[in-house]
Amino acid sequence: VQLVESGGGLVQPGGSLRLSCAASGFTFSSSFMSWYRQAPGKERELVATITSTSDSTNYADTVKGRFTISRDNARNTVYLQMNSLKPEDTAVYYCHAQTIFLRSYWGRGTQVTVSS
Repeated sequence: VQLVESGGGLVQPGGSLRLSCAASGFTFSSSFMSWYRQAPGKERELVATITSTSDSTNYADTVKGRFTISRDNARNTVYLQMNSLKPEDTAVYYCHAQTIFLRSYWGRGTQVTVSS
């Protein structure tokens, strides 16, 4: 099983980034996918979730209206579009998968830094 995040980097406040998570080794199309983040000295927190068919998404209040989670089951990839970024969005962002058999998988994370 692999979850490989990409797309992180340094961006100025107000800017945008699009994170990608490429999945392999499990049945992506039937799995519930999420993005989490962990800032220095803080606990890992849930950012956004999406169901297997994309019929439902949920967001943390801190990112609602600015971030959008989406997926492409044909490409086994989940995305996180992040707009209007703020310094407090600085964190390592992790991709997470939960399969229909309730197995849980994590990526290694991608760093997002929002700074002028």
